[in-house]
Amino acid sequence: MTQLTPTAQKFIIHWGEMGERWGINRTIAQIHALLYISPEPLNAEQISETLSVARSTVSAGLRELQNWGLIKIAHVLGDRTDHFETMGDVWEMARVIVDMRKRRELDPTLNMLREAVAEIDDHAESALTKKKMKEMLDVLETATAIYEQSQKIPTKTIVSIAKKTGIVNKVLKSIPDS
Repeated sequence: MTQLTPTAQKFIIHWGEMGERWGINRTIAQIHALLYISPEPLNAEQISETLSVARSTVSAGLRELQNWGLIKIAHVLGDRTDHFETMGDVWEMARVIVDMRKRRELDPTLNMLREAVAEIDDHAESALTKKKMKEMLDVLETATAIYEQSQKIPTKTIVSIAKKTGIVNKVLKSIPDS
């Protein structure tokens, strides 16, 4: 897969741009996009040639994507080099991405807020600072609790619910405003 269609190029470029907005290296996101749309597993050399990226950059990107659990090694009969492919289920892939982002972004913030709230000196901190930090902690702990509950729901169920917008809208409308 060395020749990309204009549509494939557009997707890969855009995925790289989105990756940057999410705090992911652009090239790593582009490697992920290429593997996602590739009909067969690719080796590092093929990825390097297709994306016009240094082989060392591709190797580092592949390691990062493996650490995230977004790609895996796929062996090709008659070829001793490692080939790579993405997860088969896009919904599972989305769940892995959300989980990794929670661990890298939300969890450290929660830990810092918990420590800060526990350390607040009522004499040195203003009442407003204390109140605001506790409110932020409450929001993030609530979001974490919702996330953890959603992790118990099978992906197929989440997809089924998400596609039934009438049911989702009905549930959301039934929730009273506070």
